[in-house]
Parts: sequence; C-alpha cells; structure tokens
Amino acid sequence: MDTKDFAAHTIQLPASKGSSIITIDGAEAFNLAKQQEPPQAFNRPSLVLHLCCLVGFFCSTVNGYDGSLLNGLLINDDFKAFFHGSEDGLWAGIVTSIYQIGSVVALPFVGPAIDKYGRKGGMLIGAAIIIVGTIVNATTYWTASIGQFEAGRFILGFGVSIMQTAGPMYVVETTHPAYRGVVTGLYNTFWYVGSMVAAGAVRGAINDPGNQWPIPIWLQMLFSGLVMCFAWFLPESPRWLYVNGHTAECRRVLTKFHANGNPDSIWVRLQLREYDEYLRLDGSDKRWWDYRGLFRNRASSYRLLCNIIVVVCGQWMGGAVLTYFMSSLLTSAGYTSEVAKANINLAYSCEQFLIAIVGALSVDKLGRRALLLFACIGCSIVWIGLSIATSQYDLKKDAASSKAATAMIFLFGAVFSFGMTPMQVLYPVEVLSFEQRAKGMALSSFAVNAAALLNQFAWPISLKKIGWRTYVIFVVWDAIQGLVIYFFIPETKNRTLEELDDIFSAKNPRKMSTMKQTVTINGEKAVVMADES
Repeated sequence: MDTKDFAAHTIQLPASKGSSIITIDGAEAFNLAKQQEPPQAFNRPSLVLHLCCLVGFFCSTVNGYDGSLLNGLLINDDFKAFFHGSEDGLWAGIVTSIYQIGSVVALPFVGPAIDKYGRKGGMLIGAAIIIVGTIVNATTYWTASIGQFEAGRFILGFGVSIMQTAGPMYVVETTHPAYRGVVTGLYNTFWYVGSMVAAGAVRGAINDPGNQWPIPIWLQMLFSGLVMCFAWFLPESPRWLYVNGHTAECRRVLTKFHANGNPDSIWVRLQLREYDEYLRLDGSDKRWWDYRGLFRNRASSYRLLCNIIVVVCGQWMGGAVLTYFMSSLLTSAGYTSEVAKANINLAYSCEQFLIAIVGALSVDKLGRRALLLFACIGCSIVWIGLSIATSQYDLKKDAASSKAATAMIFLFGAVFSFGMTPMQVLYPVEVLSFEQRAKGMALSSFAVNAAALLNQFAWPISLKKIGWRTYVIFVVWDAIQGLVIYFFIPETKNRTLEELDDIFSAKNPRKMSTMKQTVTINGEKAVVMADES
C-alpha cells in the first residue's frame, strides 16, 4: 500500500465536545485511544502487570549474568590455572563460543515450544534447562573436566535460547500498548543487572581462596530459579490466549490489566477488534513444522529482514570485545592487576545499566530510528578515539594514554547502552507479526548466535595478533550499519503491534512510518486521513 493510497478510517469513540484538527505521529486508533482514555501507569492493576513483566526481565538478566561471568572468569587467575587456559587466543574463544553453539542447536525447538506451551511456558522450560546446565558447570570443581565444563555451557546456551526468546515476547505482548516501548525497552537493560551481579560475585570471590570461581558459577541459577518460582502465577499473553481459543480469558486479562476492570474500555475494544482483524487463528504458529509465515509475502519478509538487521547490528557494533574480552583489552591499555581489572569490569556494568535505563525511557519520545542511528554513528566515533589511545599506549606505555583508553571504554559503554541496548530486544520483537513472532525470534536468536560466533572466534585471535588495530574494523563497520538503518529501518513508535501491518504493507515502509497524519475529531466520529504534505 503506497502512502498515496492510504485510506481514510472511521473509528467510533466516546462523544467529545466540538471539533478539532491535530497532527500526530503514528497510527490513528492508538493515538486517539490515548487521547480519549489516558492510560494510568501507576494504578494497582498496572503496577501488578509491571511486576509480572519484571519476571520476564529476569530472562534477560540470566543472559547478562553469563556474559559478565565468563569475562570475570577469564580475568580470574585461579580459574585459568585450574583449566590450564588463557584470557585470549583459541582456548578463550572455544570456552565462550560453546555457549552460542548450544543456542544455535536449540533453534528448531524454540518456536514450537513457545507457540505450543505459551510465553510463560517457554520461560519455565528455558529456566529448568539453565538450572541443569549450571549444576553441570559447577560440579567440574570436583572433576576438573574441561569437557564437562564445556558441556554445561552448551546446555546453558540451549536453555537461554528458549528463555531469551520467550521473555521479550511475553513482555511485548502482555504490557499495555501505551507503555510497550518503554517497558520492552527496559527488558534488555536487565542484562546489566545480571552483568553487575556476576561482576560483583567474581570481584568478591577473589578474596576467598579455593572458591574464587565455583561460587559465581553456582549463582548462575539465581535468576532462572526466580523465574521458576514466579512464572506459574503470571497471566498468559492475551494474544496467545486469543489465537489458541481462550477468548474469554483473553478478554479478562485485557479488562483487568489494561482497563482497570472496565470491560467497555476503548483499550479493550481496540485490541480485541485488532485481534479479530489481524491475528490468524489458523496461522503457521499452530504447526511446529511450518515456517511459511516468516516469508508469506513481501511484508513478512521485510519484517524479518528488519529484525535480523537490528540484532546483527547489536552484535557487530564492537560491544562483544568489551563484554567477553575486556581482560585482554585492559591489558592492551596498561592494566595488569587482577583486582584493577575486576573493579573496572564492575564499574563498567553499573554505568551501562544506569544509562540503558535512560535510553529505554526515551524510546517513545525520541523514536526507535533516532536511537539506532545515534548508537551506530556514536560508536564509530568512539572507536576512532579508542584506536588512537591504545595505539599511543602501545608506543609510549604512558599513563596518559592508558587513562584515555579507559575513558573511551566507558564512553563506548554510554553510547551503546543509551542507543542500542533498549533496541536490541524491543525492535526485533515488536517488528514481527504474531504469526511470525515465536519462530521469527528463534531465527533471530540464530542470527544473534551466528554473529556472536564471529565475535568469539575472530576477535580474541585478532586482539592477540594485531592488538589495537582490531578496533579500526569497528570504525568502518559501525558507520556502514548506520547507513543501512537510515535507508531501510521503519519507525514503530506510537502504534499497536497489529497496526504495524499497515506500515509493512506499504510500498516504502520506512517512508510510510515517518509520515504525519491529520486527525479531525467531530462528535462521536474520528476521521483519519493521510497528510501528504
């Protein structure tokens, strides 16, 4: 559908006084619902729903814990000596990448499990597998088997693949449409909660001889255990309930949590009408073997392409070098003390968490495209500074260059956390249709882990062979990613998930998504027309 063919829509609303003309961004029904019935973020049902989403956030925390845990363990001399390993090179690449391999192997099971057993069912399955993987890993303390340790990491990757797919799907489909951007943006900030807990555990265990690495590994089951305890009591996704024939329960959930108990709320009527219009009751999500929904038409393929572009951008922006191989990077910047590295790692996680929250709170105001562009261009510029600082330290070995490199590391964390962290989950999950979402997010997880395999194998070897020159690659690549986002990625703010169908059916989705609309409110009717100016 071209923007010039944008049809006028008539939507019944409660009576309003007089007439007015306003210009809005986004889809008409969503914006008019906000005007006629302003949502309440802090009434009792909304607060309960926020707490339910918090349980979903723990799926991100589990993944963040592992990211920082391995970084911390590669700093830990006791761990490296126990397994006869090193902080960089092939050994480090294998130990970290086996986790991604487990995630890739899980791909065929992720979508079908979440479609069949529901979003909270998927979280429970993933959490149970992670607890098993943790036990396998931690008990290597008594077996000293690197093979067992790698097997445990494989199991962890398998479980996390299911969990990190089910968690954001639960949040984006359950939260109130008016808060979808902020709440789902906050989801990925909890990656840093896990990162901080892991960094703190590794730092604290340094002073406990004999338990420097087993204690942080045992703590890996903390957040998956919390999901196991609380997920049973969560309301299921209303969209999953609707397409699986539980329409009465779907209406009850919407009425209780989105409308403060009012069954005649415009928010309930709007969402149920959209479910009727857009959700396929016989879609490919009902058949575990059927992936045709991912490529059903041009719009479906474009959605999936946007999903993959954003998740790959997040992986290849260079943050993986700082996440998994900060120890090697800090060595190149002049830090050799185990305690100093652990302190910097912990401070870095805290900084990222706080700034990521600010970014998540800005997603609806600034828009998805603006944050993505800021992250790509900003990180490209920071990599220039880090390349210069580390190259100068390589030549001079002076304190000034070392401090400059450290400052650039923290600046990268700030830029990445503000612009990319909220988008890494929010955009990929909301850009897919319901029929695509479970299998599409599984394929997205495959793309993440395939991209991460390059991170795990290429960058530790590159850091060892060519040092700071590795960072020049990111200068160029981040700029290229910014150009791709500018020309191809549509804006998704200020629309319900179902209203995005109109965007992706357009001839030029990116252009369609950024146009404004003129809304005329007259009595009980709201007539919405495209503004072609």
